[in-house]
Amino acid sequence: MHPYERFHAFEDDFRHPYARDRDRVIHCSSFRRLEYKTQVFLNHEGDYFRTRLTHSLEVSQIARTLSRQLGLNETLAEVIALSHDLGHTPFGHVGGDELDRLLKADGHPLGFEHNFQSFRVLTKLEKRYKDFDGLNLTFATLEGVLKHSYPYQKPFLKALDARFALDKHPSLEAMVVDHADEIAYTSHDIDDGIKYGLIAFDDLFQEPLCQRVDKMVRQEGVAQGEPLYRHRFVAGMIKLLVEDFIAYSKAGAAQYRKEQPIAATLDADLPLPVGFSKETATQLKRLKKRLFQTLYTHEKIARKMYAGKQCMKGLYRAFNDDHDLLPAHQKALFEVRSPHRVIADYLAAMTDRYAMKTYHEIYGLSL
Repeated sequence: MHPYERFHAFEDDFRHPYARDRDRVIHCSSFRRLEYKTQVFLNHEGDYFRTRLTHSLEVSQIARTLSRQLGLNETLAEVIALSHDLGHTPFGHVGGDELDRLLKADGHPLGFEHNFQSFRVLTKLEKRYKDFDGLNLTFATLEGVLKHSYPYQKPFLKALDARFALDKHPSLEAMVVDHADEIAYTSHDIDDGIKYGLIAFDDLFQEPLCQRVDKMVRQEGVAQGEPLYRHRFVAGMIKLLVEDFIAYSKAGAAQYRKEQPIAATLDADLPLPVGFSKETATQLKRLKKRLFQTLYTHEKIARKMYAGKQCMKGLYRAFNDDHDLLPAHQKALFEVRSPHRVIADYLAAMTDRYAMKTYHEIYGLSL
């Protein structure tokens, strides 16, 4: 039996396969740990800021809305969205980038990639069954997690089952999740950035997309400077992007459903059947560039991320230098996996605060 087709006791389960996938993800340990993993702001900075968990919930909500309006499978989009960040390390992208660098320096060409790590969490690292590893999810969910981020030419995919074809698009639901992710992090990073005082509306209003949102908010009767303005601006940003995506994608989604009833049959060199209008896509790209220049590289963020990077580096080197620093159940995995990969998996699963606590215990220093 194919490892992605272990649909045990299917006849006795009243749930739809994708609903069952969703339930298994929500109840797994890796999903709960997302509560204490950084999105942009370190978790201990305050209770207001987004974490990987709240981000995943926001992506799921937007993905469900988009899928419902396009006549797609809402539950499949939901489970892909809830699963898409399970492989993220502590300290956001800098943690993953540092782990990737360390693994490659130690001779592991595949390094670390969070989409692939999410797949490994779902198929190997979570243990819920006696006879096999993983959560026993459907192929469509696993493919969506692996390939929701376009383009698909990534080294880890070449090492997987041929059914995860690089020359084929994933399901439309996976494509929807990719765009829902973009809508969610753009809007909520603006919200958190304004709240934290790292970016100002004066900066944002230089961008055409933000000017369009501002016009929407002022038409509601909410003026700049009012306490309610930030909340209405963020809601307006989501509304604008969601409505643009739906309007521009309806025809492509309908044609795709008509001609391609089986998921992942559309050639990857063909244009994506869903997306934003050209105007909005261009403006969104400009806005993201500005956010990178003013928010993501702000000194307050950069300093915290640098500390996180040093934490990952220090723990990786310590665990490689002395395996007795690892828990017994991690050392036992050396029999089935290389020590470097076991250590990387252990680090990737950590929350921000647990990584910092462990670093302090080993080095006697406070980050």
